[in-house]
Amino acid sequence: MRIRPLLAVLSTALVGALGVTSAASAAPAGPQPIIGGGTVSSAPWAAAVLSNGSFTCSGSVIAAQWVLTARHCISGTMSVRVGSVNRTSGGVTRTVSATYTRNDLALMRLSSTVSTSAVSLASSNPPINSTNSIYGWGMTCYSGCSASTQLKTATVRVTSNSATDAYGGQAIRSSRINGNAWRGDSGGPQFYNGQQVGVASTADGSSIQNYGSVAYNRAWITSVAGV
Repeated sequence: MRIRPLLAVLSTALVGALGVTSAASAAPAGPQPIIGGGTVSSAPWAAAVLSNGSFTCSGSVIAAQWVLTARHCISGTMSVRVGSVNRTSGGVTRTVSATYTRNDLALMRLSSTVSTSAVSLASSNPPINSTNSIYGWGMTCYSGCSASTQLKTATVRVTSNSATDAYGGQAIRSSRINGNAWRGDSGGPQFYNGQQVGVASTADGSSIQNYGSVAYNRAWITSVAGV
């Protein structure tokens, strides 16, 4: 099994930079029935992450001036669109004035505040075998399609809290229930009981995904962003 970074397909150079082999792995047969899951009609905390003006990752608003995403998403001039389930329109856009990283998590300080609801961050990992929700604008099939224009969600089952993210930090591993994460979902949130527990880091594109643990990095998040 090859676990690959979930950065949008436009940034393929990162695969080698992270030491992840780029050889093709066994792909699911055709588009899957985020791959699978369903679309979201409202998510005011959602953040589409842009690098040099182009969509590259997903993220979440954690405070009025802070967005949480994945470290491997940070490249070039960063900006975000928040408050819209459509990554190309609606909501408001902000440039990113500073970034802070730890393991495969990144905190982006926005140039000015946004008036939208923020996620609640967990202080503990989700239980093994619990059903969690993941969100993102990633590709809707293994290859040959672009990132979803509308935010998607899927349900997954937690199989381990001792996996590692793309930079060696603690990660939550889950398996597909009705959908799975893929390229472009990087930095997107995983929720359990209404709180964000993880940040999308790597996946195999078929069933398994590893999300950097929010609880493991909680003290750092508080020290930087105050939440």
